[in-house]
Amino acid sequence: MLSTERTDYIATNDIAQDNTQAVQDAYGFRWNVERFHRETKQLTGLKDCQYRKARIVRNHVACAILVWVRLKQVANETNKTVYLLKHGLLDDYLRQQLKSSAIQMTFA
Repeated sequence: MLSTERTDYIATNDIAQDNTQAVQDAYGFRWNVERFHRETKQLTGLKDCQYRKARIVRNHVACAILVWVRLKQVANETNKTVYLLKHGLLDDYLRQQLKSSAIQMTFA
């Protein structure tokens, strides 16, 4: 059983800050940014970028962000996580191929 009576500690280096709600809001925003970075790296191939030219890297990042935006839209529409969507993309295809493969894997 989880307790709802807990103490959350939040640290800040802003000495003038005296509003705990403002600090919590800032941390909430930071968490969303961290989640965005994690999801784009893990789900869109952003971490696998091996390009060196700035233009190609910029195009790769832009495409990755567009993919993430679409995944997020579909996830919200279907009430699924972006991880379930990404990892389930080929499920139907794999099931169909396991039942009746288009390419025979036996040697004559």
